[in-house]
Amino acid sequence: MHVSEVLADLLAEQEALDEVLSGLSESQWAVATASPRWDVTDQVAHLTFFDCAAATAIRDEAVFAESLKALTASSAEGAVGVDDYTLSPVRNLPTGRRLEAWRAGRDELAGAAAGLRDDARVQWYGPSMGAKSFLTARLMECWAHGQDIVDAVGADRPATDRLRHIAQLGVITRGWTYANRKLRMPDDEVHVSLQSPSGEQWTWGPANAECRVVGSAEDFCGVVTQRRCLQETGLRVVGETALDWMMMAQAFAGPPTTGPER
Repeated sequence: MHVSEVLADLLAEQEALDEVLSGLSESQWAVATASPRWDVTDQVAHLTFFDCAAATAIRDEAVFAESLKALTASSAEGAVGVDDYTLSPVRNLPTGRRLEAWRAGRDELAGAAAGLRDDARVQWYGPSMGAKSFLTARLMECWAHGQDIVDAVGADRPATDRLRHIAQLGVITRGWTYANRKLRMPDDEVHVSLQSPSGEQWTWGPANAECRVVGSAEDFCGVVTQRRCLQETGLRVVGETALDWMMMAQAFAGPPTTGPER
């Protein structure tokens, strides 16, 4: 898959969330979401800030490095300081302009990403990332934070085969889940077999592995992005190694966190 294909899917995922947001009433922008302290506005503000940051990272490493210093400085005040730095630009806008701000950030990112080569690397918050992985991470963020919004307002956002990007990321970050917790990953291989929204079967890992995760791609993506509790999905998990991974799976960067309670 080429960068242009990942970008096309990212833009489609953003448009799917845009359809949800464009139908919200003013009061729904203040509805609390599953993320602690965050309402719908905060979810959109988070996406806006990091879409703009991603565009900057692609276009100008020096300017991005300065913004990284500012973000790090804001963390001295804890989560509240980071929220104030990253979310306030959208929080302080009139409700009617918040969606416009996110659209503008998306346009910036789309314009910057259009010139990315397949072999390009982009500086980010931690090690640099390959261009395709970088845009895949943005797609995952859009889907996951979008899920928080959809759940909060009771909206409908049909699942699509764009979930393959997130499922792939969920599988390849198994090692990260353990390293992030300073744990040794078990040696056992895990076979993952997921049914896509269109009915295709997606698989990763040795077919003869004793440890397995089987079920819908949507359920799997919900668990690895910590938007769904494993016990409330239809996933079939076989083997202690697979269960250990699924109980703490984390496909995104940042300190170790746990998913929602049942």
